[in-house]
Amino acid sequence: MTDSSHESVPSRRRTRFPGISSRAYEHPADRSALVALRKLAGFDTVFKALSGLLPERSLRLLFLSDSVRVGDTQFAHLNGMLRDACYILDLEKVPAMYVTQDPKPGAMCIGLDEPIIVVTTGLVELLDEEEMRAVVGHEVGHALSGHAVYRTVLLFLTNLAMKVAWIPLGNVAVMAIVTALREWFRKSELSADRAGLLVGQDLKASMRGLMKIAGGNHLHEMNVDAFLEQAEEYEAGGDLRDSVLKILNVLPRSHPFTTVRAAELKKWAESRDYQRILDGHYPRRSEDKDTSVTDSFRESASHYAESVRTSKDPLMKLVGDIAGGAGDLGGKLRDRFAGSNGNGSGNGSGKGTD
Repeated sequence: MTDSSHESVPSRRRTRFPGISSRAYEHPADRSALVALRKLAGFDTVFKALSGLLPERSLRLLFLSDSVRVGDTQFAHLNGMLRDACYILDLEKVPAMYVTQDPKPGAMCIGLDEPIIVVTTGLVELLDEEEMRAVVGHEVGHALSGHAVYRTVLLFLTNLAMKVAWIPLGNVAVMAIVTALREWFRKSELSADRAGLLVGQDLKASMRGLMKIAGGNHLHEMNVDAFLEQAEEYEAGGDLRDSVLKILNVLPRSHPFTTVRAAELKKWAESRDYQRILDGHYPRRSEDKDTSVTDSFRESASHYAESVRTSKDPLMKLVGDIAGGAGDLGGKLRDRFAGSNGNGSGNGSGKGTD
């Protein structure tokens, strides 16, 4: 699986994570969004009904008949990356992987019973070996986390929503679930980015890959630090109107914005959590059944509270001020009105205090 003859690769020796649970790398927002999704009224009923209707067999036949299946004799370098990623994340059954003709860079992991990984020719031609390794690890992370199931449902419902758009109110119910699924899937991408880093163990390659997806194969014209500055400017810039526009811009998307993904991944790579995983201290799959749902939800809630507290986005700062300082705000208002009354606000002058 490794080849020390490639001088362009900084280090071919990577740490393996036997028995690693997806909980080790899952973004707290991914877990909390999934919990919220499952609480959505009617979701369980719809999901169970769709499980028997989804054309998974048709999807497999489609890729088998009109794409190239990765193996020892076809896209062998991708096959090596796939097997290597499964080895590092200790995924016993290697998913089927296909390359499909599409100039737009993209990849996905779908399937109900068994995940299928699909990458486009545009992506294969855009990325170098280590950048592609991170992407393959990203998709294997989706498979290990069980994301493929919900992605398949999302694809099906998105197509269904388009077909029933003409039915009064029929589209509303479907779009409610589609919107919830998209919100979860955007969070799941942050988890999968982390899995890609665990597989490649090369942050620079992960950053380069995200930059290329955003700006094409022009690395000599791009700079990682400047790219991350864009994420900083995006988060902090503007006023409340821009905050609302950000929400409207991201709602129809299945993926977070690329600069945001890069900033999130860099933050995690520099965290103690990432280093602990590399040192071999991580939750195992054998412990998954003993995991407390309450603890997971509490951790997610804590993450959201911290995100709101530290966010530079005007709307998030307002939410934080309201949520965190409601008592203080009430005190200030009480003092303000008490002070006003004490300074002759009732004397008919109509003057207040500044």
